[in-house]
Amino acid sequence: MHGYTQDKENYLKRLRRVEGQVRGLARMIEEDQYCIDVLTQVSAVTRALQAVSIGLLDEHLKHCVAEAVAEGGENADEKVKEASDAIARLVRS
Repeated sequence: MHGYTQDKENYLKRLRRVEGQVRGLARMIEEDQYCIDVLTQVSAVTRALQAVSIGLLDEHLKHCVAEAVAEGGENADEKVKEASDAIARLVRS
């Protein structure tokens, strides 16, 4: 079981909302909407995806990493590195 499993429906709901926002962006481009309006919506989609990312990362730390650290050993080191790498990717984006 993954850390986000309990909130799976919430994450799916949020991602469907993001999907709708992206479709709206495509429609705005097709309709030649004003650049700043499109950029405002791009920013909103980016923030929504970042919120999902932070939530998933939080769940991963609380569940997967905490469980691995409690067990100790090589798996704990791998999970901590995995989380650190994920954080680095999020910070770069």
